[in-house]
Amino acid sequence: MTADDDLTPRHRRLLFRALHRGTKECDLMLGGFVQRHLATLSQSELDELEAILEMPDVDLTDWLSGRRPIPAEARGPLLERITAEMSLPGAGRPGYAR
Repeated sequence: MTADDDLTPRHRRLLFRALHRGTKECDLMLGGFVQRHLATLSQSELDELEAILEMPDVDLTDWLSGRRPIPAEARGPLLERITAEMSLPGAGRPGYAR
């Protein structure tokens, strides 16, 4: 979604939380993904995103960077999709566009 005015309150809240995780690495990886794809996420994906945002930064950073595999209890379609995108060259860097 492009302009904040076009966002629903739920979308605004999710975007803010994804961009302000607490660690720069997670802000770039997760926040960047959410910025790029928020407009196309389904309701079930938004629900999964809310659950992802509750996960600790240290775990998310390790999973998204490929340092550790995602454990079965945390795995879901959206987290798998984010992880797959983060494995592409240049992903997670400011200005990355896919």
